[in-house]
Amino acid sequence: MTQVRTVLGDVRPHDLGVCDAHDHLFLRSPQLPGQELDDARAARAELAAFRAAGGAAVVQWTPHGMGRRAADLPALSRATGVRIVCATGLHQAAHYDAESLDRLRGGGLAGLFVSELTEGIGTTGVRAGLIKVAGGFHGLDAHARWTMTAAAEAHHATGAPIAVHLELGTGALDVLDLLCGELGVPGDRVILGHLNRSPDPVTHRQAAASGCWLAFDGPSRAHHATDWRMPEALRDLAEAGFGDRLLLGGDTVVAGARSVDGGPGMPYLLRRVRPRLAEAVGADLVDRMLTEHPGRAFGTDWA
Repeated sequence: MTQVRTVLGDVRPHDLGVCDAHDHLFLRSPQLPGQELDDARAARAELAAFRAAGGAAVVQWTPHGMGRRAADLPALSRATGVRIVCATGLHQAAHYDAESLDRLRGGGLAGLFVSELTEGIGTTGVRAGLIKVAGGFHGLDAHARWTMTAAAEAHHATGAPIAVHLELGTGALDVLDLLCGELGVPGDRVILGHLNRSPDPVTHRQAAASGCWLAFDGPSRAHHATDWRMPEALRDLAEAGFGDRLLLGGDTVVAGARSVDGGPGMPYLLRRVRPRLAEAVGADLVDRMLTEHPGRAFGTDWA
């Protein structure tokens, strides 16, 4: 039976509700000093604001070793009524210290992913519902190939979807060549994130032709130069026949981006992005992007 694995247990895809398909409640990285998402009260307030705007589910893409605070997620989900999907996986090497990476290389990365997907994250009992990995800028380095190979192995063992951070929206075709070509992951089990950061319609269509999911997320100060192109990009994909491969998210990665701290945050996806996209592609398709599509993308016949 196809189910989405949330921090409170598995649910049927159509029970997910209105879903922010790419966001973060907690996140820490040496690349973002002083901007950590590490406040449980702020996370609860942000979820409550998202719920008040009509949201029902959030997929947190924060992977292993980046402060995802898995133990806190069930209580936040119960308190706010928002379903939460948690990630395993590994980001780019720059987000970790060398000692941590050495330990992971010696311990079997795919096994860690499988354990967090099927048994639970540490002693929390919380099971991850996706694998998050990352590409590089217009290419894949040795670290990316290592993590994606482990992700593919974990996918084949569990059926879990693989979500990919594309650096500045680039490298989509290289990622698909590796995951779907060399490593045999079905296209519909791969979710490419940050496509709006490189609004190249040809590459978008080529990626969509693989059967993968294309996630558009934002807005953000860092990517303001391309955020405004998102309605056009989605319209181009819909007109090319790929409207059924699209996902939407907020991707809140720093404290100042939360709505409760003065940023757009999770509610902005529903408050402003949703009606703007409805003008570009129609309200019916946007509704499916927020409800039906996340259930299909993250729903899995778990092994």
